[in-house]
Amino acid sequence: MHRAFLMCALLGGLLLSPEAEAARRASSNRSTRRASLSLSERAALRASLWVGLPSLKRVSRTVNDDCSGLVNLAYRKQGLNLLPERTLPGENGVAAIHRKARSLDALRGEPRPGDLVFFRETYDRNRDGRRNDGLTHIGVVERVEPDGTVTFVHRAGQGVKRARLNLHQPSLRRDARGRVLNDYLRRSERATHPRLAGELFAGFATVDGRWLTSP
Repeated sequence: MHRAFLMCALLGGLLLSPEAEAARRASSNRSTRRASLSLSERAALRASLWVGLPSLKRVSRTVNDDCSGLVNLAYRKQGLNLLPERTLPGENGVAAIHRKARSLDALRGEPRPGDLVFFRETYDRNRDGRRNDGLTHIGVVERVEPDGTVTFVHRAGQGVKRARLNLHQPSLRRDARGRVLNDYLRRSERATHPRLAGELFAGFATVDGRWLTSP
């Protein structure tokens, strides 16, 4: 009886082996594709997987649960830090990352997936009722459409979300077909104040080997 059980198990393993081999190959192919992704492509993929989460604490408690925490988490890699070695007095995380990007000559005009995207005056950071807050928000570019509409992932007030930005028509919420070109990034006291992503846009930056601080 023991021999019969072993024989059945062996035959079962042989019958299942094509499926098991196919699953193994699929897993290996996925791992290979991930390994072939660039630093920025990997960051865009990571950020896209977090869309819908109410908090970054579901992913990690080692970063701030805010927009700068999301980009730092998306680009987490040994020897890479989006922040400069020292922050300036009164400087927030977004402004510090932008300052480092500028020092590395990493700022760019045309976006690519994985690029950082910066915005200004998205909220009243110093609570003085004036629009003098500078850089206040950041996200990760997920994709760029042929018409120039940029989809980016960011940590907003309601959690991790996707939003759109179109620099060709920065003040237009929707096009003639009703498709969203620019999402709202600020709750404004006045309808005449800039609120759309295109209106509050401040620049893109590419994260690559220049940001690495150690092998």
